[in-house]
Amino acid sequence: QVQLVESGGGLVQAGGSLRLSCAASGRTFSVYIMGWFRQPPGKEREFVAAMNWIGGRTYYADSVKGRFTISRDNAKNTVYLQMNSLEPEDTAVYYCASESDYSRTYYSPNTYDYWGQGTQVTVSS
Repeated sequence: QVQLVESGGGLVQAGGSLRLSCAASGRTFSVYIMGWFRQPPGKEREFVAAMNWIGGRTYYADSVKGRFTISRDNAKNTVYLQMNSLEPEDTAVYYCASESDYSRTYYSPNTYDYWGQGTQVTVSS
């Protein structure tokens, strides 16, 4: 199993920045891809960004391209989501997730086996 713990959420004004962290523990050597998802109030969980844990290839939702950056620190088993130019529409609970098997559907929540508890991000206008 893989345990994931997110941190770094909070309240920020529009145009501001936050960096989310996701610390992984357990069978981290088995992780193939790490993803960030978010769930706005009253809406379904949606894909934000993902990273191939070994090769480092990254993927982004169109809504965050150019504003968000996913990165990793292998030594710390931690993945980050740097969020810049935040907008009120970015308000959501943000989750990190991991998957151990190869999959092309990195954008689907159903692909991922393990999830963190989530961290709230609120962007005020």
